Amino acid sequence: MIAILDYGVGNLRSVYKSFETVAIPLGIPVDIVDHPTDLTRWRAVVLPGQGAFGDSVDNLRAQQLEKPLLDAVEAGLPVLGICVGMQLLFDQSEEMGQHEGLHIIPGQVLRFPEKMGDPTAQGRVLRVPQIGWNQLHQHHTDDLLAGVPDRAYAYFAHSYYCQPEQPDSILASTDYGIDYASIVRYKNAWGIQPHPEKSHTVGLRILANFMRMVVAAPVEATTAP
Repeated sequence: MIAILDYGVGNLRSVYKSFETVAIPLGIPVDIVDHPTDLTRWRAVVLPGQGAFGDSVDNLRAQQLEKPLLDAVEAGLPVLGICVGMQLLFDQSEEMGQHEGLHIIPGQVLRFPEKMGDPTAQGRVLRVPQIGWNQLHQHHTDDLLAGVPDRAYAYFAHSYYCQPEQPDSILASTDYGIDYASIVRYKNAWGIQPHPEKSHTVGLRILANFMRMVVAAPVEATTAP
């Protein structure tokens, strides 16, 4: 029922295992898809990601998965991008040059400024990348965050952040020297910057919420093989 795209990213198996953990009680099949096919045969698509933006988007296109993904988005299927997978949903990234994204969510991916000050510790300089636990400050109510407390902690590991064109698409933000979008929604596409597979209860709750949304959403897609 849910397709997780395999385009050579390092966190695929851990993301799959996390989805499997919440899928079994819900009775929802989770498939790994690594070849071009009609993704509308599933009920939703997950785009994981770990590593550099440029390499990731190049791999996705080399495996001819870009068009099926865009077709699925156009058909109205829910799509969830995780970590670099979230960043790929945007128009472009400045990571090691300019790279064109998937143009699913309007906006860009930028690098954290150097020598950011830590507001919680005077004189301390924050390091890039951000690695570790940080809070999710919720801006809007959304089913993806049902049961997730405001300011809950999640696990992050990244040097670049997403800047949506439309502030209303920001479901939650995180403060790391700057206030940046850590969870977003634009139409039928969601993106989460933290690693849900490393965020314990909060991460599993977000994944379970996504799966419940998929089950509840009416779709005309056929059943996946």
